[in-house]
Amino acid sequence: MKELYNIESIRGLLFVFDIENADDEQREALIASKDVNDEKELADLFDMVLKPEFFAYEERGRENLISTIAYYLNKNDSFDRVFERMTTYFDDEVLDQKKFMRVLLVCLQRYQKAVIDHS
Repeated sequence: MKELYNIESIRGLLFVFDIENADDEQREALIASKDVNDEKELADLFDMVLKPEFFAYEERGRENLISTIAYYLNKNDSFDRVFERMTTYFDDEVLDQKKFMRVLLVCLQRYQKAVIDHS
């Protein structure tokens, strides 16, 4: 039976921040310029960099990402499986991975709601 929630899908979305995704120096500099541990700066970064990536997913994929993040937050997951295999452009280490994911979830929900409201 296929697992309903796959934490690897979160890592796939966050690949835009990974140094293995080295194709845009301007984006890389923008990522490095933000304080990844500040909720406002993180949300701003998501709006600038992650929002277009999120909208590249089909509606079902977007809904699944939101559900997956919410599921793992509700399970009180550490998200180590996401962050331990990523090397990012962030200048600082993510100090509170759950907070990072809560900010991410709020942003993704806001993006998805905007799509629904404009349909």
